[in-house]
This record gives sequence, C-alpha cells and structure tokens, in this order.
Amino acid sequence: MKVALECQSPLLQKSLEIFLSKYLTSAKKSDIIIRDEPCLNDKRCFYVANTEEADLLKPFSKAQLVLALEKKYKELYGEKESVTQPEKPQERLDFSILEKRIASLTQEYEQNILRAVKAFYEN
Repeated sequence: MKVALECQSPLLQKSLEIFLSKYLTSAKKSDIIIRDEPCLNDKRCFYVANTEEADLLKPFSKAQLVLALEKKYKELYGEKESVTQPEKPQERLDFSILEKRIASLTQEYEQNILRAVKAFYEN
C-alpha cells in the first residue's frame, strides 16, 4: 500500500510521516491520500479530523491509524494487497544475544539496588 500526505497541520503531517514512513510516496503514485481537510470527489482521500464524517477521529494511535487505512484500502481495492508486510518463511530465531543483554541489564540493576541500599544504611 502506498500513502501520500497532504495535511495543513504541521504537527499532524510530521506524526503521520513518522507512523507511516515505510508506506510514503508521492500523491501521483499513492493508493490513499491522507488529508486533514474535507475531500471532494477523490475516492482515494482518507480524512483525519475531529468531526463525525472523518475516516479517523483525532486523537489516534499508530495501531488505530494502520487498521483504519487497511479498512479503507480494502474498500477501494479489495483483497489484492494488505497493509502488513508479506509473511516470511518461519525462521528459527536466535535469542542468545538478547538473553545475554537481558542478563547484563538485570545484573547491573541488581548492583545499583544493592549500592543504594548499602548507601542508605551506612548513613
């Protein structure tokens, strides 16, 4: 899915850029155009506002945004493509690095707590 942004609000524009960075493209190449002003005669328009006629009400989370965009995409184009990335074959993940990092952080946290307790009782 390809998304373009045309917002009057710089804050909304930047938030959407961050949330949808991997889907952004130009308006000409986009499947959906997100705007913060009402749209006229453009079926690709996705309206974000505080009003009832909006496709997505503000404030919203990234998850709400993606789900609403997926719904709009399916309305426009059917089931051809999904917002989510294509599934990759199941790979066996190696968590050894993560486990070592967690163990290191846990040990550091424990040392900090012990240092604080000792400092409290020494005074």
